[in-house]
Amino acid sequence: MSKQHSAQPETLKVGVVGLGWAGQQHLKAYTKLEGVQVVAIAAMEQDLLKQFQAEYSIPHAYSRWEDMIGLEELDAISVAVPTFLHAPIAIAALERGLHVLSEKPLARNGEEGRTMVEAARKAGRVLDVAFNHRRRGDIQKLKEIVDDGELGRPYYAKASWIRRSGIPMLGSWFTNPELAGGGPLADIGVHVLDYSLHLLGEPKVLSVSASTHSELGPRGLGGNQRYTAMKSSHKFEVEDFASAFIRLEGGGTLILEAGWAAYRDEDDLLDFTVFGTDGGAELRAVGASNAPVGHLRIFKEKDGENADYKVVAEPGRAHQAVVEDFVGAVRGGETVWGAHDGSLALTRALVLDACYQSAREQREVRL
Repeated sequence: MSKQHSAQPETLKVGVVGLGWAGQQHLKAYTKLEGVQVVAIAAMEQDLLKQFQAEYSIPHAYSRWEDMIGLEELDAISVAVPTFLHAPIAIAALERGLHVLSEKPLARNGEEGRTMVEAARKAGRVLDVAFNHRRRGDIQKLKEIVDDGELGRPYYAKASWIRRSGIPMLGSWFTNPELAGGGPLADIGVHVLDYSLHLLGEPKVLSVSASTHSELGPRGLGGNQRYTAMKSSHKFEVEDFASAFIRLEGGGTLILEAGWAAYRDEDDLLDFTVFGTDGGAELRAVGASNAPVGHLRIFKEKDGENADYKVVAEPGRAHQAVVEDFVGAVRGGETVWGAHDGSLALTRALVLDACYQSAREQREVRL
């Protein structure tokens, strides 16, 4: 039985499923907002349940998400669990009439993602996905510059997120394709794809030609204390590095790289380079997610001379901004909900599907 919602609930009552790093970010973000109350959490780890229930004075704590979404007072939930659970939890919650904010990627593949979007449309509820890296201050500043026409028409971009030793929890669900949907391309590459298409103005992807490599992970290499438990409960069955040549509508090109492990510089790199008809830009965040602001340079010409300059950006607000946008959409009422049905995240999932197919079949795949 689904819930009925007024457009402006006095207090928005939310629940969080999953209390790993991502779930904790959602939890913190909700508790900072006026008119929002976290009334329930669900997780398999009893110690985390007790810890966060006490820390945030949360009325209800469940070891089963199925029990949590049955809570009558809930308006919305965050889903911050392994990727294979995104679709079943989101769909069940949407059918209950709840709004859903899911961690990325949308699902293990486009087919699953499409069922989530269809469920959101059928329920008339919000389905948002946490693409927190597009909320970086440097990416937002570059977006303003591109949108203002400072670079002219962008025609070529190259973007990456690559690590030296960053396989997350080597031997965990992250390295099992049935549970995760893929390796770094699905995990961090989806962020790169998202912020790249966002910066370029959401051009349609026409085709992809991709390759994947699995050279270090299967040998027990590429993990470190920060990223991995070093306990092998699953075989390493995903890629540890991927690259893709992506053709865009209008003749543009995007080159994308995503890697958990490679013999390269010690610090992670998140970057974006773009060439336009009237200028170019380069963003480099050495240290990646631990570098709140990267180095942003703009390349221009004036009166036949180089007129390059640096841009200083403020740190972004990451998951706080994601959660605020989600709450804003929910509070916006039915006229807004239809624009938040998960379809943007679905476009990302379909591109990733095409990349994996291209790598398997060693050919270009049209979308």
